[in-house]
Amino acid sequence: MADILALALPFFGVIFLGFVSGKLGKIPEGGMAWMNFFILYLALPSLFFQLISRTPIEELANWRFVAATTFCTALSFLLAFLVGHWARSGNWPEATIAGVVGAYANVGYMGPGIALAVLGPQATVPVALIVTFDSAFFFAVVPFLMAAAGVEKKGTFATVLFVLRRVFTHPFIVATILGVVAAWAHWTPPTAIDRMLEFLKNAAAPCALFTLGVTVALRPFTGIPREVPALLVIGLLIHPLLVWLVMGSLGGINPVWVYTAILLAGLPPALNAFIMARQYEVYIEQTSNGILIGTIASVLTVTGLLYLIERKILPVVLFQ
Repeated sequence: MADILALALPFFGVIFLGFVSGKLGKIPEGGMAWMNFFILYLALPSLFFQLISRTPIEELANWRFVAATTFCTALSFLLAFLVGHWARSGNWPEATIAGVVGAYANVGYMGPGIALAVLGPQATVPVALIVTFDSAFFFAVVPFLMAAAGVEKKGTFATVLFVLRRVFTHPFIVATILGVVAAWAHWTPPTAIDRMLEFLKNAAAPCALFTLGVTVALRPFTGIPREVPALLVIGLLIHPLLVWLVMGSLGGINPVWVYTAILLAGLPPALNAFIMARQYEVYIEQTSNGILIGTIASVLTVTGLLYLIERKILPVVLFQ
């Protein structure tokens, strides 16, 4: 157990340092803007590009894995959406953001650091694929549901263009695409640029975790809405359970990839959930509280997942 805690505590410790700094520091929330920009547009994209560009191209085209993980994310979103729809008396916009809280794990900020530390370099590709396709799923489904609910005042064609623009200009997805192209072309950046990318890559995980802690600390806590515990059960427990069942049923998938998918599915709600809530001006306080409570609860649930994965208690093939 000491080994498991040694894996988990550095990550949650940096988040805790950010949380304490956010509570004690008298810096306004706007002071986080450049740090968020650095993480979103420079550090994490450098991480994804560096890792993917050095991966054999044949490993990147695992469509069974992509289909399985995206299916589990979509199913978790549907469950969370239905919970939100019931709790918010049929309000589609609020139910949509509730679905994001219950299904969109914090794969961008937390995923790369924790997966690579626990499972090693072999986790690189599955992390990148999950980040890319989960993000694309939510960037697509949320605008369409908001348009269907009458919140997004765009026509179908304008909504499609908006979705495509969001998907193909997101820095994580752009970095992943460029990494795939570089891997296919066997291209390596010039030494000076490569060293700069390596420098940025090494800053990604600690900066992202610290910023996550600060951001959670700055969110006001106004109580626990009745549906939030159910949403967190879906996100922290049911989502990784679904991934394990689907992956185990498929068989023939690299065990490291299976464990990576399970681990990332069990991470707390993504900060993007709050950004989407603010964008549409719905379900803002509930989302903020869900991220706060989910991040705290994940100390136990993610540590539990790490124990199961590190001890290889979860079989990666369920049906022989």
